[in-house]
Amino acid sequence: MIIRFQGRDGQFRLNVEAKDQISSILPQVTEKLSKDVDPTSITISPKPHGAEAHTIVSLGNATFQQLGVQHGAQIFIDYRQQPAVANGHTADTPTNARRLNGASIPIEDSVSIIAPSISGDTPSRLSRPWEVVQQSPLDDRLDREDGKITRPRDLKMCRHGPKGMCDYCMPLEPFDAKYLEDKKIKHVSFHGHLRKVNQSKNKPELGASYMPPLSEPFYRVRTDCPSGHKPFPAGICSKCQPSAISLQPQTYRMVDHVEFASPNLINTLLDFWRTSACQRLGFLYGRYEEYPEVPLGTKAVVEAIYEPPQVDEVDGVSLNDWENETDIDEIARLCGMQRVGVIFTDLMDAGAGDGTVVCKRHIDSYFLASLEVVFASRFQAKYPRPTKWSDTGRFGSNFVTCIVSGDEEGQIGIAAYQASNSAVEMVQADIVEPSADPSLMLVQNEAEDKELGRIRYIPEVFYRRINEYGANVQEEAKPSFPVEYLYVTLTHGFPTESKPAFRQANALANGFPVENREVLGQSQEPRALAKALDVNGKFGATLEGDAGNKVSDFHMLCFIYGLGILSKDEFTVLCRIATTHDNADKMQLQHSSGWATLVTILQESGERPPKRPSPFAKNMNAYENASHLSDGTERFAKRRHYDSLN
Repeated sequence: MIIRFQGRDGQFRLNVEAKDQISSILPQVTEKLSKDVDPTSITISPKPHGAEAHTIVSLGNATFQQLGVQHGAQIFIDYRQQPAVANGHTADTPTNARRLNGASIPIEDSVSIIAPSISGDTPSRLSRPWEVVQQSPLDDRLDREDGKITRPRDLKMCRHGPKGMCDYCMPLEPFDAKYLEDKKIKHVSFHGHLRKVNQSKNKPELGASYMPPLSEPFYRVRTDCPSGHKPFPAGICSKCQPSAISLQPQTYRMVDHVEFASPNLINTLLDFWRTSACQRLGFLYGRYEEYPEVPLGTKAVVEAIYEPPQVDEVDGVSLNDWENETDIDEIARLCGMQRVGVIFTDLMDAGAGDGTVVCKRHIDSYFLASLEVVFASRFQAKYPRPTKWSDTGRFGSNFVTCIVSGDEEGQIGIAAYQASNSAVEMVQADIVEPSADPSLMLVQNEAEDKELGRIRYIPEVFYRRINEYGANVQEEAKPSFPVEYLYVTLTHGFPTESKPAFRQANALANGFPVENREVLGQSQEPRALAKALDVNGKFGATLEGDAGNKVSDFHMLCFIYGLGILSKDEFTVLCRIATTHDNADKMQLQHSSGWATLVTILQESGERPPKRPSPFAKNMNAYENASHLSDGTERFAKRRHYDSLN
């Protein structure tokens, strides 16, 4: 019987018998395909989209008759290419390279360079994400809320009784444009946007099946194209190529407000700039809470700022390798926090001598530079927001970017931003790149990539603007477009009554040194820890009562964790003491062996005890000019002088 095979390289036929084993056709199928196909990866499927696919090797002794394959049946095949071959050697076998002096390079010293993916990975679609995706407890709580904006009875327009309702007093939706405009709320909250999209996409009264209302933008060539052609760049069609991008300002934001638990968090960061005149960057650690000022809003509460290894300059910051990044995230998790954003300074002294700074960011220049948009987009892509209302199980990100810079009055101010979802995807797809002009974002050029030996597909990018005649026109972004299309602004502030989780956040003076500030002569050492804990003081390193507040410092917790003296359980208790200040935990840690070992080490190698004051200190001026005898009787002469004074 004849069986038809269809794949990305085309179609072919094979003559087989019903009792033949399926694995016996592998050499014939491999002969029909290109030479770089991996035979063990060849799969066959009765459906064109690859459903119920099995590798030919895994079918073993199964025959065509057992699988129900009949004469004239069509089978769809798929496969993977083998690693690229260069000069007769595979990518896994390095060639015999030599150095300039003729010596051969050992295999362990050779470095393989892997080019980045052209199209990227296509996100997997979930059929029922609301059953498998685990989102944050805050999102679950906001999903259960009604979200309607209640209004009192209008005394002028309402003609009904106290229990009635009309168009003038009925509750409003959380995305009502007029209400947000009256309250001067610039963007809809994420859950408000979710309700709006869900109402337009799903209509239960029609009896239609439920569809996830949210869908992330995707501007890369899809690798799972169902057309059956060769993957890009060998083949492309309208089903796998991205559509043209029409940029519009994002009307919603994932986080509405950034709240710093204490003003001293910002002052500690600013101390570096005040001392060195160089910029500084730190990561924000805290939690997400409900923000009642915006309907169904979310706010990021910042409890600590960790400053990673970096090279600080007058006009920017360069990040170094952060070796203990996972450890710091774990410490934050034990304290009930997570990484919520990043903050950096962009300050320049005005030179007036009154503490004013230069205003760089204003309406006539820029607010968020194109390089900063790319920087924020990469971190937002690294920390996506899980949600069960998206077909991919995630949508956007809660990661925020804060900038400390000069305002129009010359004072130091804070601004909070988030890159739009379109910006994050355009950065991931490598469609845009920052320009020398901070207010413009450049679009990549395919012609330039071909000159560099790279092949990729870059969709067309359009944006709308008001031209010189006052008309709203659409223009193509060649070669650039304004960066304002790629970010949204957030509000920020401080609580009315500061109650930070870390008590030392309110005690800026005499605190434990901040990490990675050796350039200022400030280093985290056992001596500094002994001084902060006052291990040689009157009460020693006790944790009872208010003395336990000494360990309520995130920088100190990170340093103690790096010492490796406390066990995992003991350090977990220490983190609870630092944040919850529970007396039972203080007693438990106070009598643990790990804490006793830490105190002993600090007492031996840490801060030295202060010298006792001399009982004769008040009479020091009386014998300052005592004679220093060369025969070693100076002490005797002083003692006689003391006796005469008494």
